Amino acid sequence: MISITEKTLQDLQFPTVLETISDGCNTDIGKEKALQIKPIRDKEELMQSLMQTSEYVSSFQNNNAIPNHGFDAITHEIKFLAIEDSFLEVGSFRKIANLSATTNVLLNFLKKFNDYYPNLNARASRVELTKDIITSIDAIVDKYGEIKDNASPALSGIRQNMNLVRGKVNQSFGSALTQYNGLGYLDDIKESFVQNRRVLAVLAMYRRKVKGSILGSSKTGSIAYIEPEATLKYSRELANLEYEEKEEITRILKNLSNVIRPYLPLLIEYQDFLSDIDVVAGKAKYANRINGILPAITEERRLFFREAYHPILYLNNKQKKEITHPQTIELKQENRIIVISGPNAGGKTISLKTVGLLQLMLQSGILIPVHERSETFLFDRILTDIGDNQSIENHLSTYSYRLKNMNYFLKKCNKKTMFLIDEFGTGSDPELGGALAEIFLEEFYHREAFGIITTHYSNLKILANELPYATNANMMFDEKSLEPMYKLALGQAGSSFTFEVAQKNGIPFGLINRAKKKIEVGKVRFDKTIATLQKERSKLEKTSLNLKEEETRAREESKKMENINTKIQQKLESYQELYDSNQKIIYIGQKIDDIAEKYFNNKNKKELIGEFLKIVEIENSKRKKATPKEVKAKVEKQKEIIAEVNVKVEEIRKEKKEKKLKPIIEKPRPILKVGDRVRMLDGRSVGSIDAIEKNKATVNYGIFTSKVSLEELELVEAVKK
Repeated sequence: MISITEKTLQDLQFPTVLETISDGCNTDIGKEKALQIKPIRDKEELMQSLMQTSEYVSSFQNNNAIPNHGFDAITHEIKFLAIEDSFLEVGSFRKIANLSATTNVLLNFLKKFNDYYPNLNARASRVELTKDIITSIDAIVDKYGEIKDNASPALSGIRQNMNLVRGKVNQSFGSALTQYNGLGYLDDIKESFVQNRRVLAVLAMYRRKVKGSILGSSKTGSIAYIEPEATLKYSRELANLEYEEKEEITRILKNLSNVIRPYLPLLIEYQDFLSDIDVVAGKAKYANRINGILPAITEERRLFFREAYHPILYLNNKQKKEITHPQTIELKQENRIIVISGPNAGGKTISLKTVGLLQLMLQSGILIPVHERSETFLFDRILTDIGDNQSIENHLSTYSYRLKNMNYFLKKCNKKTMFLIDEFGTGSDPELGGALAEIFLEEFYHREAFGIITTHYSNLKILANELPYATNANMMFDEKSLEPMYKLALGQAGSSFTFEVAQKNGIPFGLINRAKKKIEVGKVRFDKTIATLQKERSKLEKTSLNLKEEETRAREESKKMENINTKIQQKLESYQELYDSNQKIIYIGQKIDDIAEKYFNNKNKKELIGEFLKIVEIENSKRKKATPKEVKAKVEKQKEIIAEVNVKVEEIRKEKKEKKLKPIIEKPRPILKVGDRVRMLDGRSVGSIDAIEKNKATVNYGIFTSKVSLEELELVEAVKK
């Protein structure tokens, strides 16, 4: 049973991750549900949640994309249907029908593609599929959310009568408009609408001459708006019909509400199902952004996050187009506590938070950005003490607060716990605080808890070195520039580089020496030794990395050559088979040619047939019985080989042809002018150019002249200037 406090969720910035997932959801209910994601207690439920997200991620790449599952929330409708004798408005029924249709499409899709989405379909199979809701609503409401004319016989009759009366209203009004306009009683606008009724725009001086009901006047009082007497009678009739229509629609909606009310639990389930899928989609979109995957989850007590990224930092850096450095961290029974040391701003806290946040995300059903060969197991509890936790309300100092927190750790810590403590032991006198921190660390160690702490305390570094199943680690720094490399190196404590950093920042060397004399010689020597070892480790790390890269390249080349060799071998075998087959056909051809020559000389048909049958029987005795499928496959393969051979033969022929042909160097064509002596490219007669028009020249051959294209002429002798 996993137990995570609200403080741990805040320490690891889990709500920030949930906000990003929530932004990826399409519906308001989905967004709200995403913000409520918590670590899942039941392992089976957790694995199903992770697999559902993983399946949804795969839908982005395959051809069977999951259909749209967006919907308009029916929370208001659900509340109303729960009240007896209440009825819904017509628009609400359209929302319910759309929700049902979307659910049905998704249920059918997941059932059809169960092989691709088994875990999503397992969730869908708990939901009942029915078309009765859609059928009942579609019989009454059209796709635009209006009541259909044929929703009931009474409504159909009322609307027919309304159309007839509307026609009479328009006809009577048209007659009155024509009559009074002809008499000149109307204003230029002629008509208008008052209280949603059509009226004549009568000039005030003639209002007593127009029979009808005055419904209003213009602001200046110059126009009276009158509904003609004949129209008034039909308008009243239409108003009565509209009232009857409204009453009939209310009756129909009440009936429809009663038909849909028994489906209330199913509608709640539909909305719940679609919003759950929306949350899965939100998690899948987030996984896509951070390159999240599902690592192996084992029963063995081992956490191995290879090339792990802090997701919040990764997305922020991606936006700024900056590099995020991944970390590789391993915790196991034989190496269950890591003590990270080294100077500030090197990435200690980020490394600590990365492990905690990724484990928390994974145990909440969210995919994490690690290498596919990563693995972990499930913790029952994650405990954190990160950052300055001074409480003004409770008048507690940082150290008092941290002591209360350590007390809580001691009560809850066991072999199924992971603890993460930043700047362990700080907040008090270094000697006394360090001693107490050492005792706490020993206690966590003996309880076999997994944990990562960051510290500057030398005694904790020494303790980690002495405990068999604990290890030191440091954030690597460049030995020359003292710039952080943001890379965690296991196996060795990190120097704080206190004096080196001070010197780099321009503090006078004399002052640094005086500071060194103020503290114990042993401590300076210890820190100096660690700094030297760390520099050596950094050099070795670079050399090791180069060697690994060389080895990887050599393996890739070897594998490539192996593949090429295999392909060549396969091609040789194919060509050999083709050659043998062709040789066999040539041999049979020669045999038939011999028989044909014999028959040509002796004209003995019997002997001819006998010899021919003999050849056929010999060849058939070598054949093996094959199925039509095998024959077809063999023919196809042979076609492929022949096509490949033909391509190669053509290439060889082309190469030979190119070798035989001598390269021809084209000389630049001279520009021809009037007076030049020329001849045609395929002729012998020489003439002189009399005139040039565009790209044609008039050539004089003495006896006759001819118009010839300049491209068809070659220069014999240029005219002298």
